[in-house]
Amino acid sequence: MPFARLAAATTPTAHLGLGLAAVGRPGYITLGREDDLPPSRSVEALRERSVELLDAAYASGVRYFDVARSYGRSEEFLADWLRARPDVDDVVVGSKWGYTYTADWRTEVEGPHEVKDHSVAAYDRQRAETAALLGDRLDLYQVHSVTPESPALTDKELHGRLAALAAEGVTVGLSVSGPEQAAAIRAALAVTVDGEPLFRTVQATYNILETSAGPALAEAHDAGLTVLVKEGLANGRLADPYAPPALREVAEETGLGCDAVALAVLLAEPWAGVVLSGAATSVQLVSNLHAAAVDLAAGQLERLVGLAQDPAAYWEGRARLPWN
Repeated sequence: MPFARLAAATTPTAHLGLGLAAVGRPGYITLGREDDLPPSRSVEALRERSVELLDAAYASGVRYFDVARSYGRSEEFLADWLRARPDVDDVVVGSKWGYTYTADWRTEVEGPHEVKDHSVAAYDRQRAETAALLGDRLDLYQVHSVTPESPALTDKELHGRLAALAAEGVTVGLSVSGPEQAAAIRAALAVTVDGEPLFRTVQATYNILETSAGPALAEAHDAGLTVLVKEGLANGRLADPYAPPALREVAEETGLGCDAVALAVLLAEPWAGVVLSGAATSVQLVSNLHAAAVDLAAGQLERLVGLAQDPAAYWEGRARLPWN
């Protein structure tokens, strides 16, 4: 598996990844983006910002990069960055299919910014689109935001397509979303093709506000899957200036940012293979990467564990975040 490259890495930041969701398109739900992005959110402005972040992340030891078909032009930005740096051969590249970006590079639209479709037809179309951009640099292809009722868990024709992709050397995984993440993860663990497990990675939302998927992620890890953690800062709710008081207090004690402390909690989980940063600026990225240097005492961890919310309440709050 390509994640063996990360296992062999010796830099303290090798198990932190960079996701381009916040900079691959002009609108997203991360808090504070009106201050984080350049005044012009043109394609070229965000391409430049993506390159800046990718350069900074790679120079700092980050070796996993995460994009998706629905993250605007994120695949294109990453593909251009890789082509311009042919000597960069030690990174792991993951993308996702299953959502189509529909906002047409606008921040205000009538209706959704992205539309989910886990059908075979959607896979065929988006697989071709991803291949045209990333070619053989793609290491991991994930079904985007699987929920327990998703046909991606039951469609045998789709499973055959995904198994064929795995036979070509691309790792097949899934990301999960919503208050029933644990159920979706456990259902995915049961999916096999010709007696072999289909999914080899799982990417889930897990942070100190939303911990409900933890036991299922531990089960996935024990079953041999690589676990990737997304939304570790809860779309900005665990970063300054939005962090809750208990997190602020612990961060002050460590001398580092709320974001670094929140991500450090995730890095400490024995099942966490990669923890993603969704930074939109280089300053945020550097602060996020300080997570690798945070050493939390048992008492500090106990105070942070108390911040966990009911999953339904967490996801209801997330759904109310505005696209900005």
